[in-house]
Amino acid sequence: MFIKKEIRQFIRNKELFLMTLPGVLFLLVFSYIPMGGTLIAFKDFNYVKGFWKSDWSGLKNFEFFFTSEYAFRVTRNTVLMNAAFISIGLVISVAFALMLFELGKKETKIYQTIMFFPYFLSWVVVGYIGYAIFNPDLGALNHILAIFNVKPILWYSEPKYWPVILILTNLWKGLGYGSIIYYTGLMGIDSTYYEAASIDGATKFEQIRMITLPLLTPLITMLTLLQVGRIFYADFGLFYFLPKNSGMLKSTTDVIDTFVFNSLRSNGDFGMAAAAGLYQSLVGFILVITANAVVRKIDKDYAIF
Repeated sequence: MFIKKEIRQFIRNKELFLMTLPGVLFLLVFSYIPMGGTLIAFKDFNYVKGFWKSDWSGLKNFEFFFTSEYAFRVTRNTVLMNAAFISIGLVISVAFALMLFELGKKETKIYQTIMFFPYFLSWVVVGYIGYAIFNPDLGALNHILAIFNVKPILWYSEPKYWPVILILTNLWKGLGYGSIIYYTGLMGIDSTYYEAASIDGATKFEQIRMITLPLLTPLITMLTLLQVGRIFYADFGLFYFLPKNSGMLKSTTDVIDTFVFNSLRSNGDFGMAAAAGLYQSLVGFILVITANAVVRKIDKDYAIF
């Protein structure tokens, strides 16, 4: 009976199901089928023996990662930098979305285009732009410092500056995308709320505090929960190409993704790389479930599920 009901529902909505087919196939090919490769994390992978015949190693690959002297450092950098990206990006993106919402349609399109342009630049290109700015000898920033009689800084040898540089670069590149998402959410708010508030004498800041932010909270919560789930995943391009993989900057720029890549490149240990990837996925899954449970406890209407 249940199967017949599902078949009837599929026939009735076959156009909608067909529209979802590309997305389902994409997830199947790139997300679900590759999950079989997580077995490498528990094997001593050997090129000669192949994937299936390689010897079983249990948790040795995980031990190699967690007992490494770099495990705490890369985990700390990954979590703290992503936490900064999420919190600062959220505040700035919402602020810019609110400013765009107050502009006319013509001005909004111009500013959206300008803000969205960096999002399309690859991190390789951004890395070269950064090198043109921070190059110790020919970089634009040191030339500007020289005008004010400030001693040139060896940017690629000074780790203390790079958390700020990475945060600002990530914000510059992703601000347009984030603000457009929140701007779209603002477009869905009924204008009669603002008209009624204006009649009652509410100022713009009062309208934002009492109308805009409460109605935007579900969208903010959902996007934040999704970002929390990827807090153990760093943007490889940002942390690899912008600092030029400089060994002097590892204390602040080395994250799990770059550590795995460099380890894989130096010793070809696929088992350890798979173990680190599985570690990221499991922790991310747990964080999403936990964060959603906390939000659901506070207000179930704001939870994803």
